Amino acid sequence: MKISNLFIITFTIISLSACGQTTPKKTETKTIHKNNKMDTSKLINETVKKAFDAWQSGDSKTFLSFFTADAKLYDDGNLRNFQSFVKEACGHEKFTTIEKVSNNGKDIIGNFHTESWGDFKTYFNFTINDEGKFNRLDIGQAK
Repeated sequence: MKISNLFIITFTIISLSACGQTTPKKTETKTIHKNNKMDTSKLINETVKKAFDAWQSGDSKTFLSFFTADAKLYDDGNLRNFQSFVKEACGHEKFTTIEKVSNNGKDIIGNFHTESWGDFKTYFNFTINDEGKFNRLDIGQAK
């Protein structure tokens, strides 16, 4: 057998074996929520809108600046530590849509995404004191 024929046969075998190789597949998939700009035109209360925008962007410092130092958080009616909640959730949880705004713009219902619990409909209800700061936030799963 000539060297050129041996080269062609070897080259062909190597080429064919390379064609049979596959790229490893990922074993884990994650849901990725693109950071699309949400329509916030339903948010008619300017203070709520600013706090909401801070929450959506994961800016906990700005979000907290709209609240009194002793603000209360109620999660499905249960009192929780407000500061701890914001520290844990802001930047990891957010609304994906706004469905309804009521109570002069202080109550929001929409679809919400969390890394721990997935997607569900939720509410944020803001209570404003006489000085224009929020002193209570009620959150929970909406029906």
